[in-house]
Amino acid sequence: MESAWKHLVAGSLTLLAGCSTAREYDVLIRSGTIYDGRGGTPFVGDVAIDGDTIVAVGSTNRAGGRIEIDATGLAVAPGFINILSWSNKSLIQDGRSQSEIRQGVTLEVLGEGLSMGPWNEAMKQEDLEEQGDIRYDIAWTTLAEYLDHLVQRGVSPNVASFVGATTVRIHVLGYEDRPPTPEELDRMRALVRQAMEEGAMGVSSALIYTPAFFADTEELVALADVAAEYDGMYISHIRSESDSLLEALDELITITRRTGIRAEIYHLKASGRANWHKLDELFNKVEAARARGLPITADMYTYHASSTGLYAIMPPWVQEGGHKAWVERLKDPAIRERVKREMNSLSDEWDNGYLTAGSANNILLVGFKSEALKPLTGKTLAEVAAMRGTSPEETAMDLVIEDDSGVSSVFFTMSEDNVRRKIQRPWVSFCSDAASMAPEGVFLKQNPHPRAYGSFARLLGKYVRDEKLIPLAEAIRRLTSLPAGNLKLDRRGTLAVGHFAEVVVFDPARIQDDATFDKPHQYSTGVAHVFVNGVQVLKDGEHTGATPGRVIRGPGWRRPAE
Repeated sequence: MESAWKHLVAGSLTLLAGCSTAREYDVLIRSGTIYDGRGGTPFVGDVAIDGDTIVAVGSTNRAGGRIEIDATGLAVAPGFINILSWSNKSLIQDGRSQSEIRQGVTLEVLGEGLSMGPWNEAMKQEDLEEQGDIRYDIAWTTLAEYLDHLVQRGVSPNVASFVGATTVRIHVLGYEDRPPTPEELDRMRALVRQAMEEGAMGVSSALIYTPAFFADTEELVALADVAAEYDGMYISHIRSESDSLLEALDELITITRRTGIRAEIYHLKASGRANWHKLDELFNKVEAARARGLPITADMYTYHASSTGLYAIMPPWVQEGGHKAWVERLKDPAIRERVKREMNSLSDEWDNGYLTAGSANNILLVGFKSEALKPLTGKTLAEVAAMRGTSPEETAMDLVIEDDSGVSSVFFTMSEDNVRRKIQRPWVSFCSDAASMAPEGVFLKQNPHPRAYGSFARLLGKYVRDEKLIPLAEAIRRLTSLPAGNLKLDRRGTLAVGHFAEVVVFDPARIQDDATFDKPHQYSTGVAHVFVNGVQVLKDGEHTGATPGRVIRGPGWRRPAE
């Protein structure tokens, strides 16, 4: 009775917040099971939208809506937030963001270590030279200009970005293995400051990759300290996810403690069978830090395999100077022998993806630039080595040279049981760590990790409905209000009167991921309708073609002078 009375009062207040005259809403979603994003008990009711704003949640008093949806038996939730998206280039190619919109994602947050600004002329030229299947002109310099460029072209989801610590390092130091001088560090801090005032969510790092690997803790503290001034976040692909996992976590905790910044661990994992047991201690360390008041969270994707390039299996020193220098070094027989030796040697100095994989059979090659090499897509490194009659190590080096790229790959290094255990942690949100795609055009020229098509639907279908690891309301909280709160987003992440109208309507009984490692280009199913800023971008499971996405700016944003 008490619960029913609360809903009656809430509904009455909602009516007062709306309009007292009986006229049509722009959108009326009727009789759905409402999960408002806060994690509480769902209830059956309506959601009404006028313009870009939610104007009623619970019960409504108007005649109807210009668009009406009968959501009986369906879940109605806030739009999902992808805290780590690599759609920075795919959205230039196709702003519809098909693979993500069809899972209910309404905000894609970009910028893991590398961001699409601030760039200088050398960085622009490098990007033009290294473009693969997706080709584009560079019409921006700053991060804000890039995000505005996306929206001006037209994108279906909202977009936001961190400023990459790697990007500002390259901007000032290039690819050198040395600390910045005090003057150079000041310039790097100024670039972070500019990006924060332009609306960056914070500063990000990806420390297993060069030249980010060359940055020490003091450099990261100096950059995070600037982001903290603007209430931004420090978010990191920590320095090791395998043998030195716990030490890498200690570094993130140190940065948080010294700067007071909110911090998040990108795509939380323990890679390599020998490290799977370390997840318990990682949990304990994070939760102890949180108990001391340190605002540390994490995110994850819902798979036991990761995806990156073959640069992750070679030591950082061979990659100093950038891609061209790396390729040239790999042509030197003496250097090749040293690289091969170090690929097979335990080291606490770098995160050795080759040893972590355990076998070349666990490294799947999924993306090439060269048309001549594209037939190798979907084969393991071991299979290609056998075809060529060379060792896996030599084959990897040869492929980098021949493709003139890092060669996108999938690494089977994680425990499925650990995936389940991470899902059960209340401070973990979710990501794809992939680009939004569609099973058409240039996207078919590579085989992405299936997380590009299925990470969010997989959570709601396999792990919530089928395995019942966490309640649906809790899963939705961690797809919506948790990341929205961590990012300090304004009026987003919950279904509430006055909030922006990002809404997803899906069938909890049908939602599932359909993409596989063998056949990744398959949309997830079960999401019926999606609204972004009050505009319907998915109708009855099909994309409407609408591109109402906006730039979402961080708490440090300063509106430019008119």
